Amino acid sequence: MIEVERLSKHFQVHRRPPGLAAALRSLVHRTYETVRAVEEVSFSIGAGARVGFLGPNGAGKTTTLKVLAGLLHPTAGQVRVLGHVPQRRERELLSQITLVMGQKQQLLWDLPPSDTFAMNRAIYDLPARTFEETMGELVRLLEIADVIGKPTRKLSLGERMKCELAAALLHRPRVLFLDEPTIGLDIGMQATVRRFVREYNERFGATVILTSHYMDDVAALCPRIIVIDKGQLTFDGALDDLVHRMRPNKRVRVRLSRPITREDAARFGAVVALADGEVTLDVQKADVSACLGALLEALPCTDLTVEDPPLEEVVQDLFAHTRAKTGP
Repeated sequence: MIEVERLSKHFQVHRRPPGLAAALRSLVHRTYETVRAVEEVSFSIGAGARVGFLGPNGAGKTTTLKVLAGLLHPTAGQVRVLGHVPQRRERELLSQITLVMGQKQQLLWDLPPSDTFAMNRAIYDLPARTFEETMGELVRLLEIADVIGKPTRKLSLGERMKCELAAALLHRPRVLFLDEPTIGLDIGMQATVRRFVREYNERFGATVILTSHYMDDVAALCPRIIVIDKGQLTFDGALDDLVHRMRPNKRVRVRLSRPITREDAARFGAVVALADGEVTLDVQKADVSACLGALLEALPCTDLTVEDPPLEEVVQDLFAHTRAKTGP
């Protein structure tokens, strides 16, 4: 579905020092700097996959998605989506993809979302019956029946985001590029959007590439992740593999009927956190069974859980490891 081979995207950026004199000099002579937003990135994604595309701010994630969607031309390399070259903007491709950006909107501000839906129906030349069937399904899945008739400016951020998704999916695209689709949403609305994306993927077999700084989005939706930093690919594989590679230990969280000291807790593993009546330990995977037995025997445990380290910590470790090798 998606083939990216040695993709690079560079920008020429004018930079000048502050001040009136520098501004006047820039009118006759400008100095440009080459910014390498993406540098020789390669990956392929099959049909029906859900892939998390991660990286720190400025890593090149959105630039890559814009190249895949045909909004930007690559500086070098080859890109194909559904067998097409995106930069050619062929109708056959555009009718099968969509790009949803959490910080941009296509809804008409003073008109209800239903008017945007009707406009998109005309743009994609959807038959009336197909439009009505798809619209009904999206309205049901996203629970927006009560809001699509209200002016967009009267909707909450969560309601607008759900309507944005409906507008972007009316033509039932086979490839979804989702750039921070849950940004600014509350926890409940984030869960609703995640559930909808999963259902759409499973129902229509659509391929999904998701960028998000909310690791709950990635953990819930993406078995595979691609990580880029400073425009270069640093990891491509299963999410579980990354967790085991960067943080092979387990987190043991214990709730106690009475507080204990850090020294007492340290007998069972590395103490990550210690609060009133609760301790979190970092324990080697091979030692988890022995640790649990010792904890239950020695301490007044009322609750106990074993889990992988938080994904945020795993990804931050990967960024730090990469930058330690490449330099600042």
